[in-house]
Amino acid sequence: MKVRQVLNSKAQNHLWHVKPDTSVLQALEIMADKNIGAILVLENGKLIGIFSERDYARKGILKGRASKDTLIRDVMTSPVITVDVEQKVEECMAIMSEKHIRHLPVTEADQLFGIISINDIVTAIINDQKSRIESLESYISGGY
Repeated sequence: MKVRQVLNSKAQNHLWHVKPDTSVLQALEIMADKNIGAILVLENGKLIGIFSERDYARKGILKGRASKDTLIRDVMTSPVITVDVEQKVEECMAIMSEKHIRHLPVTEADQLFGIISINDIVTAIINDQKSRIESLESYISGGY
């Protein structure tokens, strides 16, 4: 299974983003409103970073930074690890595990295409395995 299939199966694939001079508080408000765990950081239409709940905890709160006075550029993760729409889901899971990240922006022909989370990956793998099991059970029982 490829990343494109995962994105196509998502109910919503909106690319929520902020600018690097957005306050952490503003970004957190957007993230809470949209129920997302990470937000992309774009400058002049180009992906320059990603800001996650983990960034907030480790680079913001634990460092004693005030959310309303801290800019995203000061706490975002950059450079951003991305994957291509044609990459295999298993490769994405390995990247996420190895790099200890939960979100991967997706590109196609060097253009931002979407974002996937570890939840998207796990759901896709579970659904794929369920489908395979059902096919095998049908085959074994002679219902092919």
